[in-house]
Amino acid sequence: MAKRTQDDVSRFLPLPLPVFYMLLALHGGERHGYALKREILKQTDGKLNLGSGALYGSISKMLDQGLIEETEERPDFHLDDERRRYYRITALGRKVADAESARLRDLVALANQFLRTAEAR
Repeated sequence: MAKRTQDDVSRFLPLPLPVFYMLLALHGGERHGYALKREILKQTDGKLNLGSGALYGSISKMLDQGLIEETEERPDFHLDDERRRYYRITALGRKVADAESARLRDLVALANQFLRTAEAR
């Protein structure tokens, strides 16, 4: 069964960088689109600034893929804009983010190995 689960998530890999950052941000809890944008700016020290098209296009695709879902829960209505949509990561989204993290760790380990070998020459 573990093999099937791995096969299920491997079809999503490699993840586009904005999608990976969005899944990471949603690990911390539910957020609306603009809050995702702000969190990604914070996570990347301002290096990844998603435009509206990239942000909401990625959200739409992740919804279709089942990586995230829209929530019905809302914060206090006095503190919120009713037009906002809130999203949370799904169990599949967590598995995909974990698999992408492992893939990137392996890639960095391979790069480090090649660099050490090149330096030794």
